[in-house]
Amino acid sequence: MTATTKFELKLGAATREAFGKTLALIARTNPDIVVCDADLSKSTNTHFFAKEFPDRFFFCGIAESNMVALGAGLAYAGKIQFVSSFAAFVMNKGFGQLRVPVAGGCRGCSTGAAVVRKRRAQYPARPGNQAA
Repeated sequence: MTATTKFELKLGAATREAFGKTLALIARTNPDIVVCDADLSKSTNTHFFAKEFPDRFFFCGIAESNMVALGAGLAYAGKIQFVSSFAAFVMNKGFGQLRVPVAGGCRGCSTGAAVVRKRRAQYPARPGNQAA
């Protein structure tokens, strides 16, 4: 059975097409926008951004966990990053990378930054001696 409404329903662009085109559009006015892509630029339509801004497009291959870490580093450096992949891949592969090194670890886990902070607290800098 077909539903009828009093409104005319118009279909717009697919969500992923609108996403890709909008990224390229807003990047024209903001040079801090970057995109990290997991070999899915044709599917996620980030190829529009890549074509217009190849110097701000980071191809990460099928390595979503590394892509998430790269995106976190770019955000830390002041960039507005869009990490683009399928949700199933980012959530399953990228979550561990985000949870441990980016968010500060878990109980019993150490990250590089945590180790440095601990060492600096144990061995404070002294005159003529560099802190680790």
